[in-house]
Amino acid sequence: MSRRLARLNSLFKRELSELISTRLRDPRIGLATVVAVEVAPDLGSAKVFVRPLAVGKDAGRDDDAERLLAGLRNAAPVLRRALGESLRIRRVPELRFRSDRSLEHSRRIDELLAKLDARGDVSG
Repeated sequence: MSRRLARLNSLFKRELSELISTRLRDPRIGLATVVAVEVAPDLGSAKVFVRPLAVGKDAGRDDDAERLLAGLRNAAPVLRRALGESLRIRRVPELRFRSDRSLEHSRRIDELLAKLDARGDVSG
């Protein structure tokens, strides 16, 4: 990845996090974390990986993530316009929101490793 793209990814992540927390009033969005942004080299699109910030026994439910994605997809034009104004860039990429599943993947790997370790198959 070029330095320019890495810088844009970081800049978009910071700006989108700020915009989502301060400008959006959609109840479907609630508290959300922008985990990562991957801007395409041609600046035509950007994948925005998000995760709902839920606490307590209901944390991490799939319906929370789906509601969050629906709210963000609905707000994408507003976010693009605000990004263009705040960053003063000529071309703002189309925002494509995706659910971040990295925590679920890492938990699953930990579970599998624990099972292997319990059976004595992993030396460590």
